[in-house]
Amino acid sequence: MTYHKEHWKGSVITSPLPPTLVTCAFEDKINVLTIAWTGILCTRPPVTYISVRPERYSYDLIKNSGEFVINLPTKELVRAVDRCGVKTGAKLDKFADCGLHTEECVNVSVPMVAECPVSIECKVKEIVPLGSHDMFIADIVGINAAKELLDESGKLCLEKAGLLAYAHGGYFELGKQLGSFGYSVRKNKKRSEKKR
Repeated sequence: MTYHKEHWKGSVITSPLPPTLVTCAFEDKINVLTIAWTGILCTRPPVTYISVRPERYSYDLIKNSGEFVINLPTKELVRAVDRCGVKTGAKLDKFADCGLHTEECVNVSVPMVAECPVSIECKVKEIVPLGSHDMFIADIVGINAAKELLDESGKLCLEKAGLLAYAHGGYFELGKQLGSFGYSVRKNKKRSEKKR
């Protein structure tokens, strides 16, 4: 199928995105906020980013501590994800408000969200001002993954987690798997066996 497209001015439309719960802390202040502007920048070394508006309460916590944790929420946390995106930690303890609990991390002093099955520990290496948002580029210094999502060989099966996606203002649960990386070029075992 081909599409007949209209041309619009440049805008943010890449979808879907991961609506994550980012935890941050500095001195006696701690907060959790929703960030969808995040992803992977590099594999070796593992590097990620989050983009945050400088006026957000969490911005200074992340800038001053140089650390944050990206927590991947499940469908059960969709209300907390939305609430943490519209409420400010300057006026509200969002952990208490959303019924979330903290757990200590291994390599950073910022806590992770206990209710999230995967938490990614990050140390800021650079802050890039972009306009409405500044990008915190960070090294991934640790991963905390739920044992319940590991198979017998120890492989992480994220498809069992019920993770969220965010697209054009809406939250979605990830759906059925359509393929796996490299499946389009992988040889079909049955076909190769017949050729023998």
